[in-house]
Amino acid sequence: MMDAQRFEALADAHGGLIARWPAEVQDDAFAWLAQAPEAAQAVLTDALALDEALDVLRPPQPSAALRDAVLAAAPRQKQTWSLGRWLAGAGVGAALATASVAGVMIGTQVSTAPAEVSDEAVMSASTDDDWIVLPETESQS
Repeated sequence: MMDAQRFEALADAHGGLIARWPAEVQDDAFAWLAQAPEAAQAVLTDALALDEALDVLRPPQPSAALRDAVLAAAPRQKQTWSLGRWLAGAGVGAALATASVAGVMIGTQVSTAPAEVSDEAVMSASTDDDWIVLPETESQS
């Protein structure tokens, strides 16, 4: 439930427009405005005046001298590139290149084409329940 003290605290916190207040208190605020219109309107008028004054106010811009002094006082980041770091990066690159070449070589070794097998041999091997019988290929005959 809304009372004068709560209404004033909400106006101080959220401004003079009830529509900008949190949704869960807006209905109570409008009810309080209807119940005590003169007191509530006085609070809202004061809050709106403060809102307008704050809207006009702009923060001061720093002078060029202040900006330069702050930048000069800021710590500088060191350059951390060294021969050791470069060699570590080169080592990782060399390891990746070697792994790629090894993968290609193994892939070509494994993927050599098998000897020709007839369709009948494949069917007999796939339908035999007890044994898988591999047919003789032309190179074995």
